Amino acid sequence: MGWFSRDNNIDPDNQHRDWQLVASIAQESLKEQKRSRRWGIFFKLLAFAYVLVIIVGVSQQSSVTTQGASEPHTALVYLDGAISADQPANADDVVYSLRSAFENKLSKAVLLTINSPGGSPVQAGYVYDEIVRLRSKYPDKKIYAVIRELGASAAYYIAAATDEIYADKSSLVGSIGVTASGFGFVGLMEKLGVERRTYAAGEHKGFLDPFLPQRDDESELWKEVLDSTHQQFIRAVKAGRGDRLVDNDKLFTGLIWNGEQALDFGLIDGLGSPGYVAREVIQAEEIYDYTLRPTPLEEFAERFAVSVGKGIGYVVNATFNKPIELR
Repeated sequence: MGWFSRDNNIDPDNQHRDWQLVASIAQESLKEQKRSRRWGIFFKLLAFAYVLVIIVGVSQQSSVTTQGASEPHTALVYLDGAISADQPANADDVVYSLRSAFENKLSKAVLLTINSPGGSPVQAGYVYDEIVRLRSKYPDKKIYAVIRELGASAAYYIAAATDEIYADKSSLVGSIGVTASGFGFVGLMEKLGVERRTYAAGEHKGFLDPFLPQRDDESELWKEVLDSTHQQFIRAVKAGRGDRLVDNDKLFTGLIWNGEQALDFGLIDGLGSPGYVAREVIQAEEIYDYTLRPTPLEEFAERFAVSVGKGIGYVVNATFNKPIELR
């Protein structure tokens, strides 16, 4: 009989299972080695990205500063996105950029390009007042606003402070109004049997609480606040645009128009792009960007966080063979 005989007291099935276990351990070891190599490649790429971002960031920042002071030019400042204290289009950064643009003796004029749906009236008022101050301090240097896709609400509030406003024929301009919105959950809470307990000193302290019933006197008070803010907006637009505005009942109703319509209403002074204004109106075709940007370290921190997220997603995907998508 052969080796696997009962006389040898060896169970062939047990030995077969032992070989399967050894093969399984070997396969897992190979998989672990592959995972380790992936992590090694991942961290090497991160280190390379770190060096590259720092070098590129510093070189870009220094080149803008050097070129911007070398010849007569149009000083460009971007205002993009929602106008808010916690967004890139915040008043502090925009004001800093505008001051830098005005202070440079080689800048012939300032070009504020706008693409924003609006935002905080407080932030917009801060920028508006600063533009008025800078125009008074530098009377020989004009500031032009160019609305790209959208210049609405608080964004138009800011634009109204400039010497002239331009837009594309299809740009959306206006929305001179004020809004505040929220939700009321009182009926839902009653259906769920949930009781709201609020403790406040002051009769109207919780009047914006969405879990409390709305009172007529408080709604009227809130409307007065919005109406007062709307009048501030209207006064700012009238002060900035003057007799260029057409007398029309629709002008301050919160409606929005395209560039051609806005020109008819006197909300803008002409149709044109930033390049057109720099070349034909300011007559300084060289444009240099004065927009305050994040430091290279801040940019790296943001990109590093994105890279880590993508790297982890890749490793998890490779390990578990599941589709991972980071947005």
